[in-house]
Amino acid sequence: MEIKKLAESLNPIERKVVKVLDNFSSFHDIIKITGLKDIEVMRALQWLQNKNMIKIKEEQKEIVSLEDNGLKYLKYGLPERIFLEALERPISIADLEKKAELASEEIAISLGTLKSKAAIEIIKGKEIVVSITEQGRHLLKHGLPEEQFLKEHFPRELISLNEEEKFVLENLRKRKKIVKVELTKIISAELTEIGKKLAKEKFDEDLIEKTTPSLIKTGAWKGKKFRRFDVKINVPSIFAGRKQHYRRFLDEVRQRFIALGFKEMTGPIVETDFWDMDALFMPQFHSARDIHQGYYIKEPKYAKDLPENIVKNVKAAHENGFNTGSKGWGYDFDVKRTHRHILRTHDTSICARTLASKELKIPGKYFQIARCFRYDVIDATHLSDFNQVGGFVIEEGINFGHLKALLKMFAREFAGAEEVKVVPSYFPFTEPSAQLMVKHPELGWIELAGSGIFRPEMVKPLVGREVPVIAWGVGLDRLAMFKLGIKDIRQLFSHDLEFLRNAKVI
Repeated sequence: MEIKKLAESLNPIERKVVKVLDNFSSFHDIIKITGLKDIEVMRALQWLQNKNMIKIKEEQKEIVSLEDNGLKYLKYGLPERIFLEALERPISIADLEKKAELASEEIAISLGTLKSKAAIEIIKGKEIVVSITEQGRHLLKHGLPEEQFLKEHFPRELISLNEEEKFVLENLRKRKKIVKVELTKIISAELTEIGKKLAKEKFDEDLIEKTTPSLIKTGAWKGKKFRRFDVKINVPSIFAGRKQHYRRFLDEVRQRFIALGFKEMTGPIVETDFWDMDALFMPQFHSARDIHQGYYIKEPKYAKDLPENIVKNVKAAHENGFNTGSKGWGYDFDVKRTHRHILRTHDTSICARTLASKELKIPGKYFQIARCFRYDVIDATHLSDFNQVGGFVIEEGINFGHLKALLKMFAREFAGAEEVKVVPSYFPFTEPSAQLMVKHPELGWIELAGSGIFRPEMVKPLVGREVPVIAWGVGLDRLAMFKLGIKDIRQLFSHDLEFLRNAKVI
């Protein structure tokens, strides 16, 4: 774009700033000369840089500035001056304090400072008497070095101070809240060759910035020039606030299940062994519990509110099969142990609670999104704190074929997986049991869900009768890996702003 057209594209703030950059390049100098607010100057500098008119430099510098007491003494005078002005004649410390109206701390500081400058003489007797010296009268007339220092323009760069000023600065820093030295980011701007040419241009101050209804109605726009707008110019990326990408995914999964006619289930994070394992026909001695090693609660250790009739039924199922045709596990069920508190190890505990509740509808479709906790080695596909989405369908005549079709639909619709397979597996509470496997483009085949048909030994003690129930539990974090296009499960919970700003959102 030629210089003339470029000049016509500048807004009023940019014009003000570019005109002073020949002589004033620091951020604070630009503010002082233009009278603009700091945010206005910052925006103008960014816009000008995007147009290749300037280069913005950032440096770390030690800056000296006045604190609260420094600003106060600059306005009303240092305590030492007020101290000296009160010494018309030799006077006691007690009378001086009343006359000068200084605080005890300020009197003490003034005494030390002025004595070191030979400005006062202290006479000790029954009471301490202070008198002013010729040096004191000289300082009173010509000013104290500290006064001269405070009158300088602040903030200042530490490097700009001469040796005398540095000496005064160190003395003032020993006193409370007068001056401070901070490492500060200093912003300055340097004109490019294009910027130097532009700064010499005479700007048309009559350019119309925007069209208004009155401008159109009166026809005042006729014969006027409008400011040019460069739609091709690079502008800074603006990252508006948005919901975290994984949080949005969870909401999307919930809405899809609801749209399919599933009813959402809920349950507590702090569970009991009963609902987490025993109600699922998982024997108290069985090695299968090892894969669900969880975090037991220290206090309170045991629950008191388990339903006695359901506990009785589950106990019977474990010991003798509970009239299901099964012999059960054939051991003495520990009722006290089943009351132990544990952090929920899998979402199926919520299924058990729902099957035993009076709210259960047959036929019915249910789902839950549950946060679960297990001991696990943390790697690209495993976390010790994770989410599962699971559920069940309860209906007469439902079978394993329905379950396979449902699992494949989940993999394709929710995860966008192209390669899917269902393979045999084992769970104490389902028979038959199956695993849903999907192929990740980076990680290969990984387990996505466990599933099966709930065993009668689990269903009948909870529901009160035998009825087919197909169930599943999907690793929701892994499902999200497919959908969001990531290869490390830990990125779902990343606090890396750069990653979060550019993360895929469904």
